[in-house]
Amino acid sequence: MAIRVMSFERITVDPDQMGGVPCVRGLRIPVATILRMLAGGMSEEEILAEYPDLEPEDIRESLRFAAASAMERQLILPGSA
Repeated sequence: MAIRVMSFERITVDPDQMGGVPCVRGLRIPVATILRMLAGGMSEEEILAEYPDLEPEDIRESLRFAAASAMERQLILPGSA
């Protein structure tokens, strides 16, 4: 069975930042925060207003990351070993 490797350019993991949790583009905005906001019913526009450093593609990549994580795939993140 082949393993599909997914790459995420906008999701980073740095052990010295935010306890090493996946964040968006090295910002101190965890992917989980974006997902909680979406799950809580916030729109993309509301999230972007709350976090002006975010871009629409950050939200979409956070969703793709969550979906890939749920499927137990091997994930490649910039800066992770």
